[in-house]
Amino acid sequence: MATASGVRTSRTTLHTRGTWPAREDRIPSAVWLAILWAGMIAGFGTDLSRFAHENPPPPKVLYVHATVFTIWMLLLTAQVLLVLRQRVEFHRKFGWFLAGWACLMAVLGPWAAFASDAAVLISGNGLPPQFLSVNFVDIGGFLVLLAWGIALRKNPAAHKRMMILSSVSLADPGFARFSGFLIPAEPHTVGLWFFNVFYGNVLLVVLMAAWDWYRGRLIRSFVVGATGLLAAEYLAAALYFWKPWQQLTLGWVTVWAKHFA
Repeated sequence: MATASGVRTSRTTLHTRGTWPAREDRIPSAVWLAILWAGMIAGFGTDLSRFAHENPPPPKVLYVHATVFTIWMLLLTAQVLLVLRQRVEFHRKFGWFLAGWACLMAVLGPWAAFASDAAVLISGNGLPPQFLSVNFVDIGGFLVLLAWGIALRKNPAAHKRMMILSSVSLADPGFARFSGFLIPAEPHTVGLWFFNVFYGNVLLVVLMAAWDWYRGRLIRSFVVGATGLLAAEYLAAALYFWKPWQQLTLGWVTVWAKHFA
C-alpha cells in the first residue's frame, strides 16, 4: 500500500480534477491575482503622466477601454474574495455577469487597438501597426481561456486556474510598460522582444505551475492552456518582425484611419 508521502512525490501527475479540498486553492488564487495587480499598477502608474500629456490627445475610446478593463480586474478580485469569504453560491451567480462583461471587452479591445494605431499613424509617436499581433493574442487568449474556465465551472480546481490564467493573458500591457520605463531601448530579436513584452505573463505562468508541481497538483487543462498561451505569445513576437505581417497591419490601420479616425 502506497504511503501518503509516496503519493505526494508524484509531482508530474496531471490531474483532470482536484483530489484535494477546494479551499486549499483559495489562497494561491489570491496570491496570483495580487501579483497581476502589482504588475498592472506598476506599469500603468509609470505610464500615466505620458498618457495624460500626449499631443494630440489619445482617442476617447482608450479611456473607455481603460475603464472597462480596470473594472474587469475589480470584478475578478471580487470573485476571488467571495470564494475566500466562502460565499461560493453568490460567486457562481455573479460569474455570469463577468461573462457578459467579457463580451464588452471583446469589442473594446480590438476597437481601442485600431483607434490607437490609427492615431499613431497620423502623429508618428507610438507603437507600429504590427503590434496588433500582441493585441490580438491578448484578447484572443483571454476569451478562449475564459470560455474554457466557464466550461469547467463544475470542476473547481481547474476552473480557478483557468479563470486566473485568462487574466494572465492580459498581464503584458502593465508589465511591459514598467520594463519600458526602466529600459526604454527596444530589443531587435524575437526572443529578447518576447521576454521584454511578455515576461510578466511568463513569470505568472511559471509561478503557478511551480507551486502546483511542488504540491503535486498540476491540472491538465491548466498545463495545456498555459502552454498554448505562451506559444501564441511567442508567435505574436515572431509576427512583429515578419515583413508580410507588418505590411498587412499597416494596410488595416490605414483603412481604419481613413474611415473611422
